[in-house]
Amino acid sequence: MKLALITALGVLAALPATAEQVPQRRPGLWETKSTSNEGGTTARQCVGPETDQSAVGGLAAGACSKMLVTKTATGYAVETECTVGQIKASGNSAITGDFQTWVRTEGTTKISGMPGQSGPVERKLVVEATRLGECAPGQQPGDIIMPDGKVISMPSAKPAP
Repeated sequence: MKLALITALGVLAALPATAEQVPQRRPGLWETKSTSNEGGTTARQCVGPETDQSAVGGLAAGACSKMLVTKTATGYAVETECTVGQIKASGNSAITGDFQTWVRTEGTTKISGMPGQSGPVERKLVVEATRLGECAPGQQPGDIIMPDGKVISMPSAKPAP
C-alpha cells in the first residue's frame, strides 16, 4: 500500500500542480498507461477543472517537502522529495504534451526505507495519458476506473459544471 502511495505521488507530481503555471489537463475521460520496472497497468480517469490540483494537493499535503516545477524548452521538469512513514522518495520527471489530447511523463524515483529491502531502489516510470472524450454519464471528476473495473473516487475533486 505504501509503495502504491509513493508511486501515486510520483505520477501525480508529474501532473500540473505547483509553482509554475503548468497547463491543466482538458476535462474529460483520460486513459493512462503506466509502465515501470514492475510492469504496466492501464486505468481511466474522469478529469474535471480542478482534478489534477486536488489530487496533488491531497496526496502531497504533509508528505512532500519539495515539489518544484520548472518550464523547459520542451515541456516541464518536476523535482520531488516525499516521505510516507519510514519510506523516503526523491524523483525527477519530464513532462511533455499538449494537455488537451495527450500528456507524457517520464521519471525516475529513488526510494529508501522500504520494508524488506536492504538499500535504496530506483524506479523508472513512464505515464502516457490520452484523452478519450467526455466522461460517461454518472462519472464524477476524480473517478479512477481501475483495470478490473473498480472505481476509486477522489472526494476532494470538484464536480464539473
